[in-house]
Amino acid sequence: MTNSTSTTPAPGTPGGPAALAGRREWTALGVLMLPLLLVSMDVSVLYFAIPSISADLEPSGTQQLWIFDIYAFVLAGLLMTMGSLGDRIGRRKLLLFGAAAFGTASVIAAYANSPETLIAARALLGIGGATLMPSTMAIIRTMFTDSAQRAKAIGIWSGVMTGGVALGSVMSGVLVEYFWWGSVFLVNLPAMVLLLVLGPIMLPESKNPEPGRFDLLSVPLSMAAVLPVIYGIKEIPSEGWKFEYVVSVLVGLVFTALFVHRQRTATSPLISPALFRGRGFAPAVVLNLISSFGMMGSAYFTTQYLQSVLGKSSMEAALWALLPTVLVGVAAPVAAQLVQKGVHRAHVVSGGFVTAACGYGLLTLAGTDSMWLVLAGAGVLAAGIVTVMSQMMDLALGTVPVGNAGAASSLLETGAEFGGALGMAVLGSIGTAVYRHEIPAGAPAPAHETLGGALAVARQLPGDAGQALTTAAREAFTSGMQAAAIAGAVLLLGAAVLATATLRKVHVREDRAEAAESVA
Repeated sequence: MTNSTSTTPAPGTPGGPAALAGRREWTALGVLMLPLLLVSMDVSVLYFAIPSISADLEPSGTQQLWIFDIYAFVLAGLLMTMGSLGDRIGRRKLLLFGAAAFGTASVIAAYANSPETLIAARALLGIGGATLMPSTMAIIRTMFTDSAQRAKAIGIWSGVMTGGVALGSVMSGVLVEYFWWGSVFLVNLPAMVLLLVLGPIMLPESKNPEPGRFDLLSVPLSMAAVLPVIYGIKEIPSEGWKFEYVVSVLVGLVFTALFVHRQRTATSPLISPALFRGRGFAPAVVLNLISSFGMMGSAYFTTQYLQSVLGKSSMEAALWALLPTVLVGVAAPVAAQLVQKGVHRAHVVSGGFVTAACGYGLLTLAGTDSMWLVLAGAGVLAAGIVTVMSQMMDLALGTVPVGNAGAASSLLETGAEFGGALGMAVLGSIGTAVYRHEIPAGAPAPAHETLGGALAVARQLPGDAGQALTTAAREAFTSGMQAAAIAGAVLLLGAAVLATATLRKVHVREDRAEAAESVA
């Protein structure tokens, strides 16, 4: 008699059922969320601290911009490098190194006595953040080999990442209200110390067993490809399509072509072209980029709407902005459940894009006194986008070799940085163009530039003239937001069609099989 069990691979082995994660792995996931939350919060933690920093350190206008932006620039520029480095030296090792660097930089930033010191500390924070983000995702890929559990873990990752950005601005407001501005950095220390203590105990070490030599030339090429493009498209919404910003983007694109050529010809590339042979990986990167475009494009308007159109204080606006994140916490787990119950991933992702487009649709209906409508639109949009992001991360990580999980996650996150900056640039430019068309022709020059400029001018005008300009500027901004929302909705509906076309042949079981083959 044939023993049927003798031919069944053991759980966790290639071709066999994936080993289920237990309490230890889920506890370790909680440890991983500490650095992720802080890295995402640091994107927005200076929103309320900048006025106090300006009063204390007296930075120039250029220095103030660098204090705010250098973190995101360094983070975006080093993601691919750090993801690939983690695959080579070990994700846990890189994570702990990043935590130590992040904690050290936080102390330096908190007690900085000059703008130059604070800029340098923010740059070091960006380096630490670039090590932490891909490492957390790659370790999740290692700990959760079962597709259903991995989807749930990535859903939690997505929710924490999105919620952290919203929470960062609120926390900075509270801390600056009761303490000095350096406290917004010191809040990082307890979590980083906890990670350094628990990480070696709770987190598994993993790396690519055959990584090859580290391609040093690809590091400056990757930064030269990312940074000029990010810089150019981040400046366009506020400064317009000036020559230097367009040139910056074009220079970045030239280096992007050189970087891609290097990856295709190098013996041991930083980002292996073989990643794109995994079924669904390339669509996942593109669709994730588009979803980030939609998310950040809407944030450009909703934050200004709450403060400048409705007249909320910065703190009030930040608190109200937390409300839409309630839907974010539900979206990713529901999407994962639908896929595991047999709903095709293509339909779930397309539904996420359609849901996000409906959020933009609500924004097209907003007037100058429509707070609840705008918050509802932002919530629906965020829920749809997080649905897409969580599924695309799960798909991408499930279809690449475990040894390349760090590089794969860094590529996803770099694409998200591009998408976010591009969303602010394109939709911001549409909104600005409509605003300038709608603002009264006789208004002072600053009023034609931005809503903030118009409100500043209006405060200096007497009586009815100031009120008339305020009303006109708020209506013009709202019209611009409506136009940008229409463009955003059209793009996301197009993305829903693209998702259906590119993902319809990708199934959860195939993801699991490819992941098993990649381990073999």
